[in-house]
Amino acid sequence: MNNDRQTVLHSGPRGRIVAMDTAYHVDESNRDRDVVVNSSYCGVLPARFLAEHRPRAVMSIDCGVGPQGAAIAGLWYLEALNIPAVTVDVMTVHLGAGVEIYDRGVVSFCNRPALDCGVVKGMRGREAAHKLLESDPKSPGAGEVTNRSLVEAGPDNRQVVCVDSIAFGTPEDARNVLVTAGVTGRSSLPYIRRVQPFGFICSDGGMGLDQSGIAALAIVEQEGLAGASVDARTARMGDGLSTYHDGIIVAANALALAAGVAIGMPASKAASLLVWREHKGSGVP
Repeated sequence: MNNDRQTVLHSGPRGRIVAMDTAYHVDESNRDRDVVVNSSYCGVLPARFLAEHRPRAVMSIDCGVGPQGAAIAGLWYLEALNIPAVTVDVMTVHLGAGVEIYDRGVVSFCNRPALDCGVVKGMRGREAAHKLLESDPKSPGAGEVTNRSLVEAGPDNRQVVCVDSIAFGTPEDARNVLVTAGVTGRSSLPYIRRVQPFGFICSDGGMGLDQSGIAALAIVEQEGLAGASVDARTARMGDGLSTYHDGIIVAANALALAAGVAIGMPASKAASLLVWREHKGSGVP
């Protein structure tokens, strides 16, 4: 059944997919069961209104993302509440038309609970909405969301592994190059020393006073560990895969430099050089 504020696009035993032209049309009827497809941006402001009624999931518009990611910041507000949320590319829909998000939208960003439900970037709005309806997000503890990803295999069973923090390194990473997304300051030292990775890349965290954001590089160099940092302005803090794919090297210790790592180099290339060091005749690019 439709009303002047909400249009039911699908109804099933798990709930409904409901379109609305603004996030402010969400209400108690949507609580715990509905995928709310709304034609608002997904900033913190509309996310607060949506979260107050806690729908099953949320679909919104990225509205060009904007400075500081303001138009999609609500994705992570909702993630903190374990509510799946996605945005569609604003250039695929007419603004102010909630039904179009379902019919024509193409997913541009997802939070972690939405990824749990099987939604991925580039998915059509209709398919994404049904995945959000038919699947449930996981409920992991904070330390369980490491986003550990193998991105390159090297020699001697070594690997380049991305994790969101150096704190998520494991004993097996003593043979690996870890690409992470926390600061390479003194606070990282206990974790680097615990793992003793074959190599590592973190973030400079914006560098800070007296280059405190890269202080660990020189310290662990004396302990035989090769490491580098990316410029925090080039990669998302807290996202190891962004460090790998987007990061640009801004600092490196002598051991990393000796392996061929250079300032201004993409982190992905630096990681490859680190995992292949001692095998310089291997033809690594």
